[in-house]
Amino acid sequence: MRAAVLHETGQDKLEVLDDIEAVGFGPGKVRLRIRATGLCHSDLSAMSGVLPQPVPFVPGHEGAGEVVEVGDGVTGLSPGDRVLVCWLPACGGCPSCKRGQSQLCLSGFMNAGTPNFKRAGDDASQVFGMAGTGTFAEEVVLPAPCAVPIPDDVPYDIAALIGCGVTTGLGAALNTARVEAGSSVAVIGCGGVGISVVQGARAAGAAHIVAVDPVASRREAALRFGATEAVAPEGLDDAKNSVTAGEGFDYVFEVVGKSATARRAYETTRRGGTLCVVGAGAVDDFLQLSMFELFFDEKRILPSLYGGGDVLRSYERTIALWRAGRIDLAGLITHRVRLGEINEALGQMRTGEALRTCIEI
Repeated sequence: MRAAVLHETGQDKLEVLDDIEAVGFGPGKVRLRIRATGLCHSDLSAMSGVLPQPVPFVPGHEGAGEVVEVGDGVTGLSPGDRVLVCWLPACGGCPSCKRGQSQLCLSGFMNAGTPNFKRAGDDASQVFGMAGTGTFAEEVVLPAPCAVPIPDDVPYDIAALIGCGVTTGLGAALNTARVEAGSSVAVIGCGGVGISVVQGARAAGAAHIVAVDPVASRREAALRFGATEAVAPEGLDDAKNSVTAGEGFDYVFEVVGKSATARRAYETTRRGGTLCVVGAGAVDDFLQLSMFELFFDEKRILPSLYGGGDVLRSYERTIALWRAGRIDLAGLITHRVRLGEINEALGQMRTGEALRTCIEI
């Protein structure tokens, strides 16, 4: 089958091969035929080494498709079922799950160290999948909890976005920060996840939503999706002064994953306000704060992993909001390519031209 493979960390292009096989099928597993997958910035971060990922690997973790085959012991799934890929499934039995923090369950991360693929005819070869999945492939074998059934009215491309970016952004606003009606919000970084934060803040009833991004087309998109103002980074201070009389925003979301923007976000948050860190950054990129400002300003710093809540409930809420017309998911897809054009999509993501590119497998 065909799959896009990164051979070495730091390479900027993927090779589309036609001799890849999905491996590992057996009890507790499902084989999926991927129909659509989104390109997430985390895929680029794994390619560059910002996020740790064994190589060679098949990127992609934001996907949807249909069940081809189910292994022994799998219940609730049958061949032909339409599903989205959950890259961080909860085990249900660990301390995090029992505390109601299933987004912190580590069982899904354990999948990342097990090869999902190999080269045909070479049983000794190992090809890993991004975050234990690898949706830039025609088929993938995954633990059954990674396959979450979706209603028939949810298209594959929409379901793929719900599998990561949309859930991450909406959840940051609704689960983690719990944006209050009438509040002021700033969102720094307005790709697909940042725009989803904007939509979450709007759904929560925020009165002012300032979108911040260096790319003009993304600022324009943020206004279409519910931002009340959109500025380049150099315009953030003026926006803070005009919207909050210089006090700072009630909520600031950092959706870039860099210490410099996190520091700027902290400074833009009012005393007693909330800084929500959504961007996935590097292990050696440190945010510096003084002990005095931490104590004196009493700002809440809340990291948000995968939307900061039960992802299955978040999926259901997202679908309900989408059906009701409260959020726009189709509009997030600004580009569409076939698997053979994947490197074109990478370029669109790097330049900021694309909010989300849908790869049709």
